[in-house]
Amino acid sequence: MQRTTFLGVVTAIALGVGACAVLVPTQFLASKGIQGNPAAAVWMREVGVALLAFGVMALRMRTLPDGPALRAFMLGNAVLQWGLLPIEVLAYQGGVITEFWGMAPNSALHAVLGAAFLYYAFTKRPI
Repeated sequence: MQRTTFLGVVTAIALGVGACAVLVPTQFLASKGIQGNPAAAVWMREVGVALLAFGVMALRMRTLPDGPALRAFMLGNAVLQWGLLPIEVLAYQGGVITEFWGMAPNSALHAVLGAAFLYYAFTKRPI
């Protein structure tokens, strides 16, 4: 997959999930089996804004030529994805997230995106 296509997909995911987290935080939490409360909704909206910002960055970076800044963006996001990976798995094991299908797709996505970001961080490819 071309790097521009990958970052286009990443943009769509980040903007879509970010918008859901901002607009319907309680329903977003409920899909994971988590009882919503005002504090959790605030936190979910903050995470949503961060995802929206990330989506904008990915969109803007997708057509940049290979270079140190783009590689740093890719490497940082590999760390982010793999750092997020165990959080929901542990939350599911601990009973915080009660819906398996509220955890499994996210975890799989973090693993795949982490590997892809790492690949693009260390592979010089044309745009």
